[in-house]
Amino acid sequence: MPENLFKEDNSSDEANSQEVKKDFQGLLGSVRKFMTELLEIRSNTDAATTKESIILDIPFKGHTSWILICSIFIASIGLNANSTAVVIGAMLISPLMGPILGMGLSLAINDVETLRKSLKNFLVMVVLSVVTAFLFFYTFPIQDESSELLARTKPDIRDVLIAFFGGLALVIARAKKGTIASVIFGVAIATALMPPLCTVGFGLAIGNWWYALGAMYLFIINTIFIALATFLVIKYLRFPMVRYANSRRRRRIARIASAIGLLVMLPAGYTFYMAFNESLFKKQAQEFLSETIEIYEFARNGRYLDNLTKIEYDYQNGSLVEIVCMGSEEIPENILNSWRRKKQDYSRLKDAEFSVVQGGKDDSEEKFNYVSELYEAKKAELLTREERIRFLEEEVVRLSENVGKQIPFQEVVAEAKEINQNLAGLSFAYQLQSDFNKMDTIPIFEAKWKGSLRKNEKVKQSENLLKWLKVRLKDSTIVLRQE
Repeated sequence: MPENLFKEDNSSDEANSQEVKKDFQGLLGSVRKFMTELLEIRSNTDAATTKESIILDIPFKGHTSWILICSIFIASIGLNANSTAVVIGAMLISPLMGPILGMGLSLAINDVETLRKSLKNFLVMVVLSVVTAFLFFYTFPIQDESSELLARTKPDIRDVLIAFFGGLALVIARAKKGTIASVIFGVAIATALMPPLCTVGFGLAIGNWWYALGAMYLFIINTIFIALATFLVIKYLRFPMVRYANSRRRRRIARIASAIGLLVMLPAGYTFYMAFNESLFKKQAQEFLSETIEIYEFARNGRYLDNLTKIEYDYQNGSLVEIVCMGSEEIPENILNSWRRKKQDYSRLKDAEFSVVQGGKDDSEEKFNYVSELYEAKKAELLTREERIRFLEEEVVRLSENVGKQIPFQEVVAEAKEINQNLAGLSFAYQLQSDFNKMDTIPIFEAKWKGSLRKNEKVKQSENLLKWLKVRLKDSTIVLRQE
């Protein structure tokens, strides 16, 4: 009897297990079906219309050229004025994306003719944009290096990711039946193709080649990753390949397209790798600083200048982490050694140079002078309330003295004319004088005598006039000059 019960329990457990397994498989199937329906894009793709619309956007001539020129001018003005809103407006009307999508499409479907047309119009687009921006910044009187301009001179990992995922979103939106216009506008803003080209023109206009090269590098990164995203999406959607009557020519073109696609992906992969390494280096450097100098407490009048911290990543020549402190207090050598040992705990900082600029210990006289000047300026800003009050009181006294010295010039001129008929004119002004110890305000009169008066008579009458002025105005500091 117990054996029968045991067998019944086992069979019941097996049945429950099979039922749970079947329910779990059903759940997985439902999730898989849901995810497939959620993410599947092939069924709602219009390959022919997408290809036609991309090819139509490639050429730069006529209306498109003038739209590009106007949008470059607007973007240049916005960058110069540091206005993000104006730059966004310029990006919305810019037709820069056409040739880049054309390159990705042509590589994906082996269309050499479209690739040739895309490359030609891409070069026209770049040259026209840079020349337009150069002419604007070269002729415009205000050439401020705004933050909007400087932000386009040094790309990082975020620019790579924005370009790639922006390109993915753009091609997916273009491929959908009934294109999603809002996505196209959003990608135009996010990928920001136009501001780097404007910055290239700005760099050339002011003769700063590093600005121009950095901005062109950012533009090339955006171009490569948008084209790469287009290539991958078109391949995934299985757009029909271009057929050629000659099978040998078809194979040759396929190889050329594959080689160009590989050449595009290699620098893209290298750029991503280098930008990713730089991002990790800067992240570890910030963590290192937060655990060392940022928590260090100066005993007296030292201060860490976080805005002068220099973090530079250079794969070939060596990276640098430099911090700047001001004030006469120096960080003890044992503390600096402990920071150097701690730097070795960070894998990407081991080979980086670590430098601390503090007063005269740095071997750069220019940096020392800069820190000293900055320190003095900060001390002036940190005057105590009593010192500020005393300074204001001294200013009030000085101004009161000057008010007391105000000359009733009109009355003096009338009286001087009555006293001396040979006087042809009299002028007056205050003059600041200093003997390098103190500064004084001296009232200066200048007398003009009639031409019939001889030189010795002018000298004598000038002496009499000066004595009268000092008595009349009760001021012994008065000076009289004659023409």
